[in-house]
Amino acid sequence: MIIDLPSSNTSAVNRKLVELRESGGVFALGRVLTLVVVTEDGREMERAVEAANQASREHPCRVIVLARGQRRAAPRLDAQIRVGGDAGASEVVVLRGYGPLAEESAGAGMVMPLLLPDAPVVAWWPGEAPANPSQDAIGKLAQRRITDALASKNPTKAFEQRRKDHVAGDTDLTWTRLTHWRAQLAAALDVPPYEDVTSAVVAGEAISPSTELIAGWLASALGVKVKRSPSEKNQGLALVRLVRASGPVEISRPDGKTATLIQPGQPDRLIALSRRDVADCLSEELRRLDPDEVYHEALNGISSVSRGRTPVKV
Repeated sequence: MIIDLPSSNTSAVNRKLVELRESGGVFALGRVLTLVVVTEDGREMERAVEAANQASREHPCRVIVLARGQRRAAPRLDAQIRVGGDAGASEVVVLRGYGPLAEESAGAGMVMPLLLPDAPVVAWWPGEAPANPSQDAIGKLAQRRITDALASKNPTKAFEQRRKDHVAGDTDLTWTRLTHWRAQLAAALDVPPYEDVTSAVVAGEAISPSTELIAGWLASALGVKVKRSPSEKNQGLALVRLVRASGPVEISRPDGKTATLIQPGQPDRLIALSRRDVADCLSEELRRLDPDEVYHEALNGISSVSRGRTPVKV
């Protein structure tokens, strides 16, 4: 069910939510958090709402979407409430601000009256995020701030900014996309022979924040020299090779979908390692609201990674 509230205000939205709750359509007490999505109006917003709806089936929440409208327009707030089949296991409140209300500084004032009481707040920028999320007006309201450098117009610049301005509570979906890679590498080292890794090679697309991040993670976790090289194919993260005395442990993914795990003394194995979708990554990020120390260490480890210019064949 979708309820439109054109030329409205947050008080009217709140009254409508209370009315829906009292009529049995919405049970706000069952929500575990408030997810604030900051995005542009249009197709990007609908994709973000769909991802939030899917994530809400694991984490019932109130989703507040700040969809910035035309800045060259008269001041107006168009609201929309989505519940039931149009909102997954959540209740979605879409706020479209026009004119001065489309400015980032106005977003926090519209969001605050709609936050669930005594529930944590998570802010998510599915597209272009502020340079320093923790200092943004919406970011200051949140215990957890989720960005996505890969969705930015300049992923390299955005990722460098994340590294520079990182504070506890910040995270990025480039890190979440590496969960399966990290799990496979950890499992491969957890079987005989139990040998130390002496060095590592990481290869991937020239512009790939995830490739940079896994190189930093290996450098910080293993304390060894890590070389980051380009790959011959532009498929994001393509190869990780851990060098040991008995032979290398290698995971190569030339097509972005299926990877080959190579270990000394064992037959090569094919493993499903396709790129994760946004909804899956968002669900994982909402499972924890405490600071991610390992992510912070991986960011710091990037500074010790060496660079190779010769493309690596995968």
